[in-house]
Amino acid sequence: MFYSKSFGYALRGVLYIALICKDNQRIQVDEIARELNVPKHFLSKILKKIVKNGILNSTKGPYGGFSINEKTVSTFLYDLFVIINGETHFDNCVLGLNKCNPDQPCPLHNKMQPSREEVYLLFTRTTIGNLLETEQTDLIRGISLKEIKDKN
Repeated sequence: MFYSKSFGYALRGVLYIALICKDNQRIQVDEIARELNVPKHFLSKILKKIVKNGILNSTKGPYGGFSINEKTVSTFLYDLFVIINGETHFDNCVLGLNKCNPDQPCPLHNKMQPSREEVYLLFTRTTIGNLLETEQTDLIRGISLKEIKDKN
């Protein structure tokens, strides 16, 4: 149930694009990667996967980039998680054991189950839009590993 860097980059990338892009504006992966301090090529692969699933739009070319669409803000965190990690990853054993399940639990299985259920509920009830309701300056600082200027 540990969260991958890929999911963290995906969520931070989508939030950044949603915060910065106004009126069908597009933002290039170079800027997103620079402002979020993440590897550009890795982020590009992740964002392409999100575009393929209809959560973001992308346009190629010198004036291209990524932008939000009507589906972006209504996307649940769980849907984004599944796109990036797959459905089964959410149920993975925290110790990395293949046979961990209610019938063959690892030493942490029963202790982790309530937390796993709580996170599942959080992810299935929280949308990108819900996260965007936070004060924008604080949200931008929260998703970046470095100080970024207020671009609004």
